[in-house]
Amino acid sequence: MTESFPVGRMAIPTIRYAVKKLAARGEVAVNVYPHRFRHTYACHLLDNGAPLDFIQGMLGHEKASTTQIYAQLRGERRRELYRRYF
Repeated sequence: MTESFPVGRMAIPTIRYAVKKLAARGEVAVNVYPHRFRHTYACHLLDNGAPLDFIQGMLGHEKASTTQIYAQLRGERRRELYRRYF
């Protein structure tokens, strides 16, 4: 018989600690933190054509305006790169 452990939410500091420890073990040079993964996930979804309401649901945002920040950031970043290279 195997032991079962209660499954629940992890505290943010616990997740932050685990991410930092894994990054150090993997000799990751950039500063990693949990929100960076969340932001990257949202941006990848957006860049691959996922609708904002789907991303909103996946991130658990109550307001669409919170999710729209990702779309605005992506647009600003694109404009910045366009100005830089063209």
